[in-house]
Amino acid sequence: MIQGKGHPKDAFLRSERLPHIWCPGCGIGIVLNAYLNALALSGIPREEVVLISGIGCTARLPGYANADSYHTTHGRSIAFATGMKIANPKLHISLISGDGDLFNIGGNHIMHAARRNIDLNVICVNNFNYGMTGGQHGSTTPAGSVTASSPYGNLEQSFNLPYMMKAMGASYVSRWTALHVRQLTRSIAKSFTVRGFSFIEVLSVCPPNFGKDNGFADAYAQMQYFREHCEIDNNADLHNAGVTFSGDRPIILGDFYHKTRPTFHDIEREIIERVRVDR
Repeated sequence: MIQGKGHPKDAFLRSERLPHIWCPGCGIGIVLNAYLNALALSGIPREEVVLISGIGCTARLPGYANADSYHTTHGRSIAFATGMKIANPKLHISLISGDGDLFNIGGNHIMHAARRNIDLNVICVNNFNYGMTGGQHGSTTPAGSVTASSPYGNLEQSFNLPYMMKAMGASYVSRWTALHVRQLTRSIAKSFTVRGFSFIEVLSVCPPNFGKDNGFADAYAQMQYFREHCEIDNNADLHNAGVTFSGDRPIILGDFYHKTRPTFHDIEREIIERVRVDR
């Protein structure tokens, strides 16, 4: 750093909270950087930006961003965000949390938010395990993967998140990895312009838990796996986009889906106007 000069991201970071709590090699800091870069490109006034999260490693991310942020209860981040957006539709609300918070504990909430097409930008950092509590398996842990609670390999099939979100009614769906920084940044910037429920899955690394238990010597090794086994296909059949680390088929990435349809807020305004006229 040049003497007397600050960090280029100082305007967007709560620098007094640094250094962060994430483990060496964790991909969550990369997601924070991509989000802040996208926010800078968007030109959205800072006073209209809100970040919300639940509980978990990823859920600590909003606390480092220099914007209004809310660290909510486990699995209820979508409910908080929905209430805030309905109360003040002018806000640009991003919800950044982990797979455990959004799809294990909070699966029911995210399903209905997508169905209602609430105007939220949801970024799910999927590191395939409960990273903060010791590396237990969850709904996004690929079948056969070793975790603290599946020492002989996970017996269950994992959720295919892009396929689920498209089926539930999301207006925008994409998936990238912590390696694909530029694509992720562009995808987040695009989500700011989408009217309706936007969903971005970020496949990330968790070196001390999932990585170590599944044969990746360090974060670099898992990033290298992403480099060698990921394939970008924006027109992919999402039915076949499940994640596996078996090496027998690629991990599919891309800007998969974008379709405009009336949002919850559009329909709400129509009803309010109709009631007003009828009276």
